[in-house]
Amino acid sequence: MLSIAEIFHSLQGESTYAGLLCIFIRLSGCNLNCSYCDTGYAMGEGTEWSMEQILDKIRHYQCNLVELTGGEPLCQKEAIPLLERLCDEGYTVLLETNGSISVAEVPPEVIKIIDVKLPGSGYGESFLIDNLNHLQTHDQIKFVIGDKMDYEAAKDFIAQHGLKGGNILFSPVADKLEAGKLAEWILQDNLDVRLQIQLHKILDIK
Repeated sequence: MLSIAEIFHSLQGESTYAGLLCIFIRLSGCNLNCSYCDTGYAMGEGTEWSMEQILDKIRHYQCNLVELTGGEPLCQKEAIPLLERLCDEGYTVLLETNGSISVAEVPPEVIKIIDVKLPGSGYGESFLIDNLNHLQTHDQIKFVIGDKMDYEAAKDFIAQHGLKGGNILFSPVADKLEAGKLAEWILQDNLDVRLQIQLHKILDIK
């Protein structure tokens, strides 16, 4: 059984899959409590669902893209079997995770979107460095940036670990850092990252 906060169908608002129809399976519970968290309602206890109930629910939407999110999905031991089953069922599967829990057991077919927490989150030392050893070319690293200190910390992390390519996402904290200011910094530094603006918030959809 898995503890579920909600299952819904919407447009993907983040990552390189932004703008595509997507089914979201939001698991309950998290091991962190970030200062800018916009899904605090997923922190508490959810509703217990069996794997078959989840699969029956998502089949109704007739959509091939599924994201497992939270909360922190990997806090629940049944998240890995669910990811495996979703892959077996032929879905394109995204996993959004906060980077503090090992992704070693995540099926290789899953596209991991791994957050690197910065000082402004309150958990700047939470990232499990070994997770970098499990990155594949389709995986994505996300930095949520609230100010210039966060931006510089993200730059330092990228340089220290030799991260490259368009799968590095920089996202401004809503209502704290203007996207235009973040874009200005990226341009000034000629930084090889992708600016990510939360599409669902612009469109005012779930």
